[in-house]
Amino acid sequence: MSSWSQSLSNFEEGAVANDFATFTGNKALELEESLIFEKPDAFNQTGVDFDDAPEISGDKLGGINREGQIGLAGLSEPETIRHYTRLSRMNYAIDMGFYPLGSCTMKHNPRLNERVARLPGMADVHPLQPVKTAQGALQVIYDLHEWLVELTGLPAIAMSPAAGAHGELCGMMAIRSALEAKGDKREIVLVPESAHGTNPATAALCGYKIQSIPCDEFGRVELGAFKEALNDRVAALMLTNPNTCGLFETDILEISKELKKVGAFFYCDGANFNAIVGRVRPGDLGIDCMHMNLHKTFSTPHGGGGPGSGPVTLSAELAPYAPVPIVVKNGDQLDLIEHVGETKSFGRMKGFHGQMGMFVRALSYMMSHGADGLRQVAEDAVLNANYVLASLKDVMSPAYEGSCMHECLFDDKFLKDTGVSTLDFSKAMIDEGYHPMTMYFPLVVHGAMLIEPTETESKEKLDEFIAAMRHLAEKAKAGETDFFAQAPVYSPRRRLDETLAARQPVLRWSKDS
Repeated sequence: MSSWSQSLSNFEEGAVANDFATFTGNKALELEESLIFEKPDAFNQTGVDFDDAPEISGDKLGGINREGQIGLAGLSEPETIRHYTRLSRMNYAIDMGFYPLGSCTMKHNPRLNERVARLPGMADVHPLQPVKTAQGALQVIYDLHEWLVELTGLPAIAMSPAAGAHGELCGMMAIRSALEAKGDKREIVLVPESAHGTNPATAALCGYKIQSIPCDEFGRVELGAFKEALNDRVAALMLTNPNTCGLFETDILEISKELKKVGAFFYCDGANFNAIVGRVRPGDLGIDCMHMNLHKTFSTPHGGGGPGSGPVTLSAELAPYAPVPIVVKNGDQLDLIEHVGETKSFGRMKGFHGQMGMFVRALSYMMSHGADGLRQVAEDAVLNANYVLASLKDVMSPAYEGSCMHECLFDDKFLKDTGVSTLDFSKAMIDEGYHPMTMYFPLVVHGAMLIEPTETESKEKLDEFIAAMRHLAEKAKAGETDFFAQAPVYSPRRRLDETLAARQPVLRWSKDS
């Protein structure tokens, strides 16, 4: 079957919306596009002449040599550009519309940051060039280091972790190293139910047993259960603050005090630092170490498999165990501590010095905002989330009473007896032109809907979103279950059979499929 015939067949079977089918499967400017492997009669063709590959004698691949053609399409430049442009139009992106994903902070990435990151001195630097020739790059790392230390109120930092979960691992390895240096063989890490899901995985990876601490009725750590769990076997508490319910842990000072009584460390998951940056210094709360996601608080790109960055600030007690490399001042020059043995470092977490491009973008964001601007970032993020919460609480059901921080959390009580699930509701949001909010997370809330508007959305855009959400909530309460069961109708593809996709995933394309 030709690609056009297959396209039309898919169209008629409901792969695209509407009863009106076009011959091509296209809908005006929404163009159908086959996979590049499915391009007809295009194999082994190309618009570029290449020299024949040199003959290689012997087996260089350990017996896994290719036995046939690769099967890639040979496309002209216009065909290639059209292919990837058409595919890109099927994606939702922050440059297209509002991204209300809670806990993920899909905020606008300022083009100024991109311009700075592409300057020749920034883009062309290489981690293996001599230190004396890379003083500018080291100055960027050092300046960002200074900003993060000041903003968190902790005296030392590890810049190399490549993402948030990598930063968690860094912090917990520093804690383990500090305990082992004292001969203290603690074995338990406490993790509240309101923490990010990577927290228990990180602690387990470091060899600790995990003990869960429940939430109270207000969505925060159950203080009594926490105190009951404390003993001299506890190595650390891994607390997310603000937590995954979008709430500030109001008992955090008492939590810190109780941890210190038993000699345990206080790890803070700072993924939601954008809610408090410039307003609260975690070090002043008794926290020993905290990672930050530069994409969440400082606007570096997020998603798409690109490089992340998760620097970790450390207390004076943990600072000696920070991973190498470390940028240090040496008179008028900057230098690198790169070898284990020069400090008590637990080792190296990454091949080089961290994600340089992300460092440049984050520092650009900080310097363009200034200290007062970063404070306003947090204020606007919290204001926007509370505006959404206040505007929807009469038609949707907030998971907890009172105000929130940077994100607002709803449960599915307002959908009770409607026949509409959280999943159905989110699919209808796609037809309205919105990426769905975070669904079914955090797990402590049934049918959770976690919405984070960030500080970069205008009131006009929030009002449009609120009106759409109110409209959908009213349709659900009116019993229009068929409307929700069919959604999305206008997306390039209709709803998948998610159970079948999970149980029988097709992960590999084949010519006969």
